[in-house]
Order: sequence, then C-alpha cells, then structure tokens
Amino acid sequence: MMNQLRNKVSLMGRLGSAPEINNFESGRKLVRFSLATNERYKDKTGEWQEEVQWHTINVWGKIADRAEKLDKGQELLLEGKIAYQSYENAKGEKKYSTVIEASDFMLLNKSALEVK
Repeated sequence: MMNQLRNKVSLMGRLGSAPEINNFESGRKLVRFSLATNERYKDKTGEWQEEVQWHTINVWGKIADRAEKLDKGQELLLEGKIAYQSYENAKGEKKYSTVIEASDFMLLNKSALEVK
C-alpha cells in the first residue's frame, strides 16, 4: 500500500485549453491539456487573494479516449503522478519539464468547486 502513495497527485481544476491528441504508429494515444488550479487565501491585510497554478496533463491509453472529448473550461478532478521529462530544443539545448501523468479523472459540475 505505501508504495502506491509515494508519487500520487490529486488535482481539481479547470481545463485551460482544448486537448491536444497525438496518435502514434504503435497504436498508443496521448492526450495532453493544461489544467488550472486555484488557491484562495487571505493576505496580511485580510484581503482575499487568488493564486493560479498551471499544470500540463498527459493521459494515455483507454483513459485518453475519454480525455479527448473534454472541452476548454470544463472542471474536473484527476489523479495521477508527477513525471519529469527532458528533451532537446531546436538549438540542441537540453530542456526539462514537469508533467502530471493522469491515471483517472472525472468531470465536476460548477457547484462542486464553489467556495462556501
């Protein structure tokens, strides 16, 4: 059980873009989209502040078939793990990125995200 908890992420947010769909020759499918999560807090003066974090989400396999039907602005809850990727850009420089590899998700209605 503890092994399953070492790299687990749960996010609730809103899609910032329509999903990008990549079909590979091997038959695998990758669906990628951005997800915005919001955190509200009171600052030292008592004023409400909102901080938005953007996450790149990768969805593979059968779950990708569901994810490709998502639309920009939809709210969802997802689970997955953090993954680190590296690549070379056009100048030959090594670049790094952090993504969330989603293992499952579900759509939420607007009332599920409202702060009371």
